[in-house]
Amino acid sequence: MTDNVENVKNTKGFVPLAVKYAKDMDDNFAEGIAGFYRAVWAERDDGLSTKQKHLLVFAIACSENNTDSAIKILTRLKKLGVKRTEIEDVIMITAWTGGMQNFTNLSSSLLREIDRLGL
Repeated sequence: MTDNVENVKNTKGFVPLAVKYAKDMDDNFAEGIAGFYRAVWAERDDGLSTKQKHLLVFAIACSENNTDSAIKILTRLKKLGVKRTEIEDVIMITAWTGGMQNFTNLSSSLLREIDRLGL
Protein backbone atom coordinates (compact mmCIF):
# COMPACT_ATOMS: atom_id res chain seq x y z
CA MET A 1 0.00 0.00 0.00
CA THR A 2 1.06 3.58 -0.52
CA ASP A 3 2.02 5.97 2.28
CA ASN A 4 -1.26 7.88 2.66
CA VAL A 5 -3.39 4.75 2.36
CA GLU A 6 -1.28 2.92 4.93
CA ASN A 7 -1.38 5.91 7.30
CA VAL A 8 -5.18 6.12 7.06
CA LYS A 9 -5.41 2.38 7.72
CA ASN A 10 -3.16 2.75 10.78
CA THR A 11 -5.11 5.75 12.06
CA LYS A 12 -8.60 4.33 11.63
CA GLY A 13 -7.86 0.63 11.90
CA PHE A 14 -9.33 0.02 8.46
CA VAL A 15 -9.23 1.43 4.95
CA PRO A 16 -12.29 3.63 4.37
CA LEU A 17 -14.51 2.51 1.50
CA ALA A 18 -13.83 5.65 -0.54
CA VAL A 19 -10.11 4.89 -0.41
CA LYS A 20 -10.64 1.21 -1.21
CA TYR A 21 -12.83 2.00 -4.23
CA ALA A 22 -10.34 4.62 -5.42
CA LYS A 23 -7.52 2.08 -5.08
CA ASP A 24 -9.52 -0.39 -7.17
CA MET A 25 -9.44 2.25 -9.92
CA ASP A 26 -5.96 3.77 -9.56
CA ASP A 27 -3.23 3.87 -6.91
CA ASN A 28 -2.64 7.60 -7.38
CA PHE A 29 -6.36 8.33 -7.00
CA ALA A 30 -6.40 6.29 -3.77
CA GLU A 31 -3.34 8.16 -2.55
CA GLY A 32 -5.08 11.50 -3.20
CA ILE A 33 -8.30 10.49 -1.43
CA ALA A 34 -6.33 9.08 1.51
CA GLY A 35 -4.35 12.33 1.72
CA PHE A 36 -7.57 14.34 1.83
CA TYR A 37 -8.91 11.99 4.50
CA ARG A 38 -5.75 12.42 6.59
CA ALA A 39 -5.84 16.22 6.22
CA VAL A 40 -9.46 16.42 7.39
CA TRP A 41 -8.97 14.22 10.44
CA ALA A 42 -5.49 15.36 11.49
CA GLU A 43 -5.24 17.30 14.71
CA ARG A 44 -3.59 20.64 14.05
CA ASP A 45 -2.26 23.31 16.39
CA ASP A 46 -5.17 25.57 17.43
CA GLY A 47 -7.58 23.40 15.39
CA LEU A 48 -10.45 21.19 16.38
CA SER A 49 -9.73 18.01 18.29
CA THR A 50 -10.71 14.63 16.89
CA LYS A 51 -13.50 14.52 19.47
CA GLN A 52 -14.85 17.90 18.35
CA LYS A 53 -14.67 16.86 14.69
CA HIS A 54 -16.64 13.69 15.40
CA LEU A 55 -19.25 15.68 17.36
CA LEU A 56 -19.60 17.98 14.34
CA VAL A 57 -19.93 15.06 11.95
CA PHE A 58 -22.51 13.54 14.30
CA ALA A 59 -24.45 16.83 14.26
CA ILE A 60 -24.38 16.92 10.46
CA ALA A 61 -25.56 13.30 10.22
CA CYS A 62 -28.42 14.09 12.62
CA SER A 63 -29.32 17.27 10.72
CA GLU A 64 -29.43 15.32 7.46
CA ASN A 65 -31.63 12.64 9.07
CA ASN A 66 -28.91 10.06 8.36
CA THR A 67 -29.61 7.60 11.17
CA ASP A 68 -27.18 4.91 9.96
CA SER A 69 -24.26 7.32 9.84
CA ALA A 70 -25.18 8.89 13.21
CA ILE A 71 -25.27 5.46 14.85
CA LYS A 72 -21.83 4.55 13.42
CA ILE A 73 -20.42 7.82 14.70
CA LEU A 74 -21.77 7.09 18.20
CA THR A 75 -19.36 4.15 18.42
CA ARG A 76 -16.43 6.42 17.59
CA LEU A 77 -17.65 9.03 20.05
CA LYS A 78 -17.70 6.43 22.83
CA LYS A 79 -14.09 5.45 22.01
CA LEU A 80 -13.17 9.14 22.25
CA GLY A 81 -14.64 9.38 25.75
CA VAL A 82 -17.58 11.60 24.87
CA LYS A 83 -20.14 11.95 27.65
CA ARG A 84 -23.84 11.27 27.17
CA THR A 85 -24.66 14.91 27.96
CA GLU A 86 -22.38 16.06 25.12
CA ILE A 87 -24.24 13.79 22.70
CA GLU A 88 -27.61 14.93 24.04
CA ASP A 89 -26.54 18.56 23.60
CA VAL A 90 -25.68 17.86 19.96
CA ILE A 91 -29.01 16.09 19.41
CA MET A 92 -30.90 19.02 20.96
CA ILE A 93 -28.99 21.55 18.83
CA THR A 94 -29.75 19.59 15.68
CA ALA A 95 -33.42 19.44 16.68
CA TRP A 96 -33.28 23.21 17.04
CA THR A 97 -31.59 23.83 13.69
CA GLY A 98 -32.90 20.88 11.67
CA GLY A 99 -36.46 20.84 12.92
CA MET A 100 -38.46 18.64 15.20
CA GLN A 101 -39.20 16.13 12.43
CA ASN A 102 -35.53 15.20 12.16
CA PHE A 103 -35.40 14.77 15.93
CA THR A 104 -38.52 12.61 15.86
CA ASN A 105 -37.17 10.48 13.02
CA LEU A 106 -33.78 9.95 14.66
CA SER A 107 -34.45 9.94 18.37
CA SER A 108 -35.74 6.41 18.96
CA SER A 109 -32.85 4.78 17.07
CA LEU A 110 -30.21 7.06 18.55
CA LEU A 111 -31.45 6.75 22.11
CA ARG A 112 -31.49 2.93 21.85
CA GLU A 113 -27.90 2.96 20.51
CA ILE A 114 -26.74 5.41 23.21
CA ASP A 115 -28.16 3.07 25.86
CA ARG A 116 -26.68 -0.01 24.15
CA LEU A 117 -23.23 1.62 24.12
CA GLY A 118 -23.59 2.48 27.79
CA LEU A 119 -23.16 6.19 27.25
